[in-house]
Amino acid sequence: MIRILIAEDVNMVRGALAALLNIQDDLEVVCEVARGDEVVDMALKHRPDVAIVDIDLPGIDGLAAAAQLGRRLPQCRVLILTSLGRPGTLRRALEARVSGYLLKDAPSSELAAAVRRVAAGHRAVDPELALAAWGESESPLTDRETQVLRLAAEGAEAADIASVLRLSAGTVRNYLTAVVTKLNARNRIDAIRIARDADWLP
Repeated sequence: MIRILIAEDVNMVRGALAALLNIQDDLEVVCEVARGDEVVDMALKHRPDVAIVDIDLPGIDGLAAAAQLGRRLPQCRVLILTSLGRPGTLRRALEARVSGYLLKDAPSSELAAAVRRVAAGHRAVDPELALAAWGESESPLTDRETQVLRLAAEGAEAADIASVLRLSAGTVRNYLTAVVTKLNARNRIDAIRIARDADWLP
């Protein structure tokens, strides 16, 4: 029997996942949590074989919880189940040493198969996302250009960005022009979209 912990903050989704997994003869959900900062304590208490963890959790995010779990209970494998299908997010998940990464819109049969796979010590990663991550290039933007674009993405105008970063408004506009050029974007809005899709805006 494979023992499972589920970390998901949406009650209905968490309940559906538990019901889906519990109908399998070889799977048993032994613990459910709604917060990232509850994952390690409950895993130490219930000793699951696999933790299914959403990334977007209150308290601490799922990737931080996964990293902590890897240090405190290394025999528990982590399977990330998320709606965040961006290559950069997958790369960060793999850096946190998770065993699997599955998107929430995957067929339900894939979840049970992924749990069995990671429990057996193998990797289970959404294949299309893995290919996208493999081919992904590093951000062409400098740290300062990324800062400027992130503030612009939050709705700040050039004068506001200049005030926050202690630059002149003209320098900020020059940075934004450089960003648009580097990303081969049509305008600032398009540059923000491109950077977000590539996961270059932390």
